[in-house]
Amino acid sequence: MYDLAAMGAWIEFAVRWLHVITAIAWIGSSFYFIALDLGLHRDRNLASGADGEEWQVHGGGFYHIQKYLVAPEHMPDGLIWHKWQSYWTWISGFILLVLVYYLGAEFYLIDPGIAELAAWQAIGISLASLAFGWLAYTTLCRVFVNANQTTLMIALFGVLVAMSWFYASVFSGRAAMLHLGAFTATIMSANVFMIIIPNQKIVVADLIAGRMPDAKYGLIAKQRSTHNNYLTLPVIFLMLSNHYPLAFATEHTWIIASLVFLMGVTIRHYFNSLHARTGNPHWTWAVTTLIFIAIMWLSTAPMRQETPQALRGAALRFAEAPGFGDVHDIVLGRCSMCHAAEPVWDGLLWAPKGVRLDTEYHIAQSARAIYLQSGLSHAMPPGNITYLAEEERAQIVAWYLAAQDR
Repeated sequence: MYDLAAMGAWIEFAVRWLHVITAIAWIGSSFYFIALDLGLHRDRNLASGADGEEWQVHGGGFYHIQKYLVAPEHMPDGLIWHKWQSYWTWISGFILLVLVYYLGAEFYLIDPGIAELAAWQAIGISLASLAFGWLAYTTLCRVFVNANQTTLMIALFGVLVAMSWFYASVFSGRAAMLHLGAFTATIMSANVFMIIIPNQKIVVADLIAGRMPDAKYGLIAKQRSTHNNYLTLPVIFLMLSNHYPLAFATEHTWIIASLVFLMGVTIRHYFNSLHARTGNPHWTWAVTTLIFIAIMWLSTAPMRQETPQALRGAALRFAEAPGFGDVHDIVLGRCSMCHAAEPVWDGLLWAPKGVRLDTEYHIAQSARAIYLQSGLSHAMPPGNITYLAEEERAQIVAWYLAAQDR
């Protein structure tokens, strides 16, 4: 029988690959169409009745693009719907959330030093928060439908700051950042599924029936698409943050996450202004740099209090499995010089990726990672710099499999 841990790792890799591919497709098309819409020449009297046009060159060919404010006079053949990139980005992302954070809730989702939660409670909070995100956002859009859109964005930012604090108060730092990204991505994907595509379908149905579509459906869809445009970069940052402990493993995690959204606004404002030919606001880069410096400063503030060292659940099973004593000594001798609260390896100021392997608790808690990266594969130590012997790798494998059989 194929090793379940290895199979799980490959399944996770495959889903992550799918997630990255579909995200690239979604973000690419979103950025392209926002830039196209902002850059359209609307000062031309077009015989087709279009709202604007643009000539572009790419890949050796010329493209003549026209946009209709409501819809063309007749339904065109071969209409392309840009929706599945969004749907599969969210679906694959949610599957990853299940595989990593729900099935590994004790290791990645829950931090007893922050909140004593059972796995089912943490998963329930996670699911409920994602649903709440969409309901809160779409309610704000309806309440501020006739207000200045800047007011709406400020209200949305208030919700995001509140959720940053909430997630950091119930989940581990890594899970808090990831969940804020999932919270925002759910809003973005729901915009496509619940608002943008249904509105476009209404317009298409009117065209087929010979009716003049109402312009409001296009305006609402454009509003939600613009929101997605400003939220994209923060989501990417939050999804990448799990690789950088300085982003998620500090007592100021929720403030860092909040500031990330401001950076997303300043960066997108620059490019949107450039594409719309309304100016070249270099000041946005100065503001972005200052915000990033503030994030760097916050990240080096004193780390959160130590996680309680009490072994429990899966960690306890691995600590009690035959061979743990030998593996404990192996890991301390081959890995803990880097993976410690205060690394002694030259050039390291903190444990790589926030992974500590200097206590029984941390070794037992990281059993699966140790097995996959130092037992089943030779990923760690990097370049086998600490000379982990094949016999020692075999001991790690035997210990992990013994714990699985308990």
